[in-house]
Amino acid sequence: MNTPLVEVIDLKKYFKVKSGLLHAVDGVNFKIVHGETLGVVGESGCGKSTLGRVILKLLEPTSGKILVHGEDITKKSTKEMKKYRSEMQIIFQDPYSSLNPRMTVLELIAEPMLVNQTCPTIGEIQKRARKMMDMVGLAGRLETAYPHELDGGRRQRIGIARALGLDPKFIVCDEPVSALDVCIQAQILNLLMDLQDELKLTYLFITHNLSVVKHISDYIAVMYLGKCVEYAVEDELFSNPRHPYTKALLQAIPLPDANIRLDKTKIIKGELTSPVNPKPGCRFAARCEMCSDECLNQDIKETAISQNHLVSCVKAG
Repeated sequence: MNTPLVEVIDLKKYFKVKSGLLHAVDGVNFKIVHGETLGVVGESGCGKSTLGRVILKLLEPTSGKILVHGEDITKKSTKEMKKYRSEMQIIFQDPYSSLNPRMTVLELIAEPMLVNQTCPTIGEIQKRARKMMDMVGLAGRLETAYPHELDGGRRQRIGIARALGLDPKFIVCDEPVSALDVCIQAQILNLLMDLQDELKLTYLFITHNLSVVKHISDYIAVMYLGKCVEYAVEDELFSNPRHPYTKALLQAIPLPDANIRLDKTKIIKGELTSPVNPKPGCRFAARCEMCSDECLNQDIKETAISQNHLVSCVKAG
């Protein structure tokens, strides 16, 4: 069995708010093997981006463990984390706001290498930055351009090049295509997949689009209000979804067929449960047609449907 590159065990991140503790990430478990992609999908506000930032320790976890190459980095200080920073990078959702508008393309890509002193001279850093530009499909003529002069696709390629400059092993892709046009989305997705094959990269791919996550992922984790409600191999999740929330998400995928009646689409009714001081029980209970007394007042444990298929639902067995 392959050793996981990244593993999280009962990972939690709570934020203090006026009315109590907001449970942004609440007891998440998964493993990502080297060279594979774990897709994390769910509605806006379910904790996907917070999860990615906690794994990279851009946010400190409340509790739980984060293992990288089997070593627990949860309690490591900022100084101790420095050696992991080059191995663990992030591609942000909004390519424009993540770039310094006063820096040129070449300067933006070279900046992480300058900070981490990956090359002994500025000339070598610039040479590597130009190599990164070529790798992600940015023309050499753009090296003196500024972010406001470029379209969204080229800006996102800069973000990808910045992440690759430090030769990482693990990259958190935080909705890297959601702000792009559909045709550009396909180009960026194919670029990420090609880079993964070429450089043997490992991805945590965060998105709210199930069509996108199916295209790129080996495994998929479905999140709802901080909880991972279902985890499975990509093919099995789409062919045999077991959690009511996963089923509703799959039914909401638009199909390119004008003959399919919209009234056949199942709509999730009810209000979202507050993530602040949530009561014990299934977080999806208030919106679930299958809800019963056993779904309430007790924490729902994961049920193994098969070796690589886990569901947090009392009705899934």
